[in-house]
Amino acid sequence: MTDPVYPRTTPEIAKRRKELAPATHDAFENFSRAVFADGALPEKTKQLIAVAVAHVTQCPYCIDGHTKLAARKGNTPEEIMEAIWVAAEMRAGGAYAHSTVALHALDGSAPGN
Repeated sequence: MTDPVYPRTTPEIAKRRKELAPATHDAFENFSRAVFADGALPEKTKQLIAVAVAHVTQCPYCIDGHTKLAARKGNTPEEIMEAIWVAAEMRAGGAYAHSTVALHALDGSAPGN
């Protein structure tokens, strides 16, 4: 397979995105800077969280960008992979936890039954 599934972002795409909604674009950029600024959690930790969340939301652009940022902020490949495994467990855990809904439905004890 030689064609990428997702198109690469380019400076032209970024410029067009900003042209189409400049105020919203700027607000998002400011929000992002505020979220990732050092606070109670250092940016290093926040980038590690972002890597995990990006894997749960399955955003390839976020995975790429935040993985690179996490490494630049000092996270090791081992820390990054552990964060990904935490995300995988949480995603699987959601299915496990929601089996309660299915079991109540099977027993006829679901809300509304």
